Amino acid sequence: MTPSPPSGAPRPRSDHFVNKEPWDPYVSERLTAEQEKYYMAGQWKLMWWRFRRHRPAVVSAVFLALMYFSTVISEFIAPYDLHTRHSAYIFAPPQRVHFIHEGQFLGPFVYAVKTTRDMETLQRVYTADTARPQQLRFFCLGDSYEFWGLIEGSFHFVCPPEGGHFFWLGTDRLGRDMFSRIVYAARISLTIGIIGIALSFALALILGGLAGYYGGWVDNVVQRITEIIKSFPHLPLWLALSAALPVTWSPLLVYFGITLILALLDWPGLGRAVRSKLLSLREEDYAAAAQMMGAKPGRIIGRHLLPGFMSHLIASATLSIPSMILAETALSFLGLGLRPPITSWGVLLNEATDINVVAVNWWLMLPVIPVILVILAYQFMGDGMRDAADPYG
Repeated sequence: MTPSPPSGAPRPRSDHFVNKEPWDPYVSERLTAEQEKYYMAGQWKLMWWRFRRHRPAVVSAVFLALMYFSTVISEFIAPYDLHTRHSAYIFAPPQRVHFIHEGQFLGPFVYAVKTTRDMETLQRVYTADTARPQQLRFFCLGDSYEFWGLIEGSFHFVCPPEGGHFFWLGTDRLGRDMFSRIVYAARISLTIGIIGIALSFALALILGGLAGYYGGWVDNVVQRITEIIKSFPHLPLWLALSAALPVTWSPLLVYFGITLILALLDWPGLGRAVRSKLLSLREEDYAAAAQMMGAKPGRIIGRHLLPGFMSHLIASATLSIPSMILAETALSFLGLGLRPPITSWGVLLNEATDINVVAVNWWLMLPVIPVILVILAYQFMGDGMRDAADPYG
């Protein structure tokens, strides 16, 4: 304990520090660089920062980006053309990819396939000839194709061995490579959801926007149409409308017909969300000020009201895409959706409707795996976008 100085003695002065900087009356209101970056950020940047903190959503977004990028270069990824048949290898099982043969590293290779006949069941039996390793070829020339139906080419990322075959996921009843068909089918199954939600999104913005802004008889008409569509069970309605498509239509027309059907049946939910938001936002001061300044309803809705909750609409639309993909898969699986020669995941699963065939050739069910992965990825990404778009999150 420090002894107190004797009485009458002067007390030692403490050090006195003086800030020589000029006095700033706004020093308490000044923001740091980190604070300024946050408080001055726009709505979309704040959404992006919150979205990045949602790890499953980020991983799902990367996975979906890779899946959609693969649809652009399907011809390069698939080792065979979509319609290439191998009549000697009908219902051939998947081939395993090996790297080491008899203790020696050879790189990616497969064993040659020997075919015999079971005299009791008369079925073909495929066995691997472990004495004949066949190395896979990469960045090579293989089956010819027309890239997006425009440019002829034959370049592939992976090709079967010279004088051999490469059936990574087996073959179907016509000897067509399942992996190549799944890669090509992704182009149809993934784009049908994007095109369908674009049409549904446009209908929801137009009809929901008119109902929410004008109200009155316009709102009553749009709401009654919405209630009528929502009152029908979706699956029987899908089946009825799909069966109504003429059988003489070309595959391209059937594709757009199925897309239009899915869009017409999906917009009511999103349209109601647009209507409810506009009913509350049209009474705000900035909307009233724009109206008093002579702005037309289209400008008020498009430039002032919709941007205020567009992030919420995009998150809702993202969650609607999986339902469209599942709807197309279900219709094609039941034989009422897309039909060959168009190939989608649902068309591929249509060949697995016979349980006896699936019990023997289980790899025909493999197209369901990308369906499950894409649906889960969309759900995770949609949850992340919904949380990021929440202003109170």
